Amino acid sequence: MIIDCHGHYTTVPAAHTEWRVAQLAAWEAGLTAPSYPDISDGDLRESIEGSQLKLMRERGVDLTIFSPRASAMAHHQGDEGVSRAWAEACNNLIARVADLYPDNFVGVAQLPQSPGVPIANSIAELRRCVLELGFVGCNLNPDPSGGHWDSPPLTDRSWYPFYEAMVELDVPAMVHVSAVTNPNFHATGSAYLNADTTAFMQFLQSDLFKDFPTLRIVIPHGGGAVPYHWGRFRGLADMLKRPPLDESVMNNVFFDTCVYHQPGINLLFEVIDVDNLLFGSEMVGAVRGIDPETGHYFDDTKRYVETLKLPPSDLDKVYELNARRVYPRLNRAR
Repeated sequence: MIIDCHGHYTTVPAAHTEWRVAQLAAWEAGLTAPSYPDISDGDLRESIEGSQLKLMRERGVDLTIFSPRASAMAHHQGDEGVSRAWAEACNNLIARVADLYPDNFVGVAQLPQSPGVPIANSIAELRRCVLELGFVGCNLNPDPSGGHWDSPPLTDRSWYPFYEAMVELDVPAMVHVSAVTNPNFHATGSAYLNADTTAFMQFLQSDLFKDFPTLRIVIPHGGGAVPYHWGRFRGLADMLKRPPLDESVMNNVFFDTCVYHQPGINLLFEVIDVDNLLFGSEMVGAVRGIDPETGHYFDDTKRYVETLKLPPSDLDKVYELNARRVYPRLNRAR
């Protein structure tokens, strides 16, 4: 089986997005948001079968760990109540897709984060998604401000209540920021990769995983700049009198293969241990076009992995076994 650990519902029915616009407009006007629209199963099938599911079948992917569109989480918009209603609507839609296609999709939760609001307030939605909707993890935004980074580091104790819930439920989190309002950053070109790199450095500097030895964190987009600068991070760990990365971080942190060229994948697998790598493509996502140098889609990451000619045992880890270890709730249903 090939499990894609990084998929977003980027092709939602138009009525869902239109409701979000109306919800925010109502909040700005001090009015009650309109009722959520009636979206039929047919609408969902139409949005999935010509996009995600079609590409999965063409590329040989069996199961996608599926979450709401990352850029649309927009935790900086509205207030806590707005964010909660939006997260619930998005998660309910993911659950419906997973119910319609149980062999192809399994849910990961969007959290109702909001700037200045304790992350503990997101625990109830995590529990609902895991215990009632059958989700296997969540996306955790280290910067709900929209690119201004005024939240405490992920290693601050203010995050601990949420980590305690993750450990109790036995689910991982993927570090994933959302849209940005800071004009210095392009969302997918810099904000996402900056967040991935920043999260790793925060983990390097802390004893978070001593406090939570079974906590599991996925850093997407190939780990941001981390594999490329692995020597720098190893050197910083030494300079800061931190334990070696293999001891202090890499038992708990995993990278996906959302790297959109062959040399990048080659480096990722050369530097990072195969036990820490999960197959991911983020389709249909940040980079949707065809690479003029290869004639193939940039996000067809399976092609890059296949070119590595890994031993079958390593390929099994990357395609399936590592995902089952990091997302153990997969094993309860599949």
